[in-house]
Amino acid sequence: MTDAEWVVVRPLLPVPGWLRGRGGRPEAYCHRAMLDAIRYLVDNGIKWRAMPADFPPWDGVYAFFRRWRDHGLVREFHDRLRGQVREKLGRDAEPTAAVIDSQSIKADAVVGSDSRGFDGGKLVNGRKRHVVVDTLGLLLAVMVTAADVGDRTAAKVLLEQVADAHHRLALVWADGGYTGNLVEHCLAAFALVLAIVKRSDDMRGFVVLPKRWIVERLFAHLMRSRRLVRDFERRTTSAEAMIYWSMTGLMTRRLARPHRGRA
Repeated sequence: MTDAEWVVVRPLLPVPGWLRGRGGRPEAYCHRAMLDAIRYLVDNGIKWRAMPADFPPWDGVYAFFRRWRDHGLVREFHDRLRGQVREKLGRDAEPTAAVIDSQSIKADAVVGSDSRGFDGGKLVNGRKRHVVVDTLGLLLAVMVTAADVGDRTAAKVLLEQVADAHHRLALVWADGGYTGNLVEHCLAAFALVLAIVKRSDDMRGFVVLPKRWIVERLFAHLMRSRRLVRDFERRTTSAEAMIYWSMTGLMTRRLARPHRGRA
């Protein structure tokens, strides 16, 4: 991180327990060094044990990552950054509309059979990332499953989480894979309008479809991080945490640069 980015990030970090008087030992390394180390790992796709000597020892960085993953701190930090980015761009901190989609990716050999599957539509043996983004393309929620889990099945769980966390959300756009009883289920259970954006049968070649390009832009960003081009994580919670870490880097850079209007 640059100094300008650290000035933005520091007030948004979760406060450690020992600073709140809840006991525990003070951390040995600055949070800035830990954040830089994890973002380096995600961006460059290295192994934990290959952490460069410029950063803290790999086992300390991994312990920091594991603690933030298990206690939901990385998502809390990510959500605070997202609220700041939305307000900087003239939006309310809480979104009212979103887009849902999924991405199937190949899984590494370390991924067990209990969390991997074969996506017959994409011909991918691995895992699937189900994401919900706001209209700016910022991540609202992510869920990683085996690749053979259907989009509608995962959407019921994911949209329930999003509806509970964002009470102002009223409209969600989706592609044709989310048709069926999911539309009625979202309206009855979550008070969400699920609008299906379909591709016309007479379309030929690449065509930018309304709203659906927003979530595709997020997938494109994730594929720029070498740790995310393939699923290398043994646990799905670690795979989700890696996505949140990738997005924190993107939003930190947005907050640190001068405002130039809409993104």
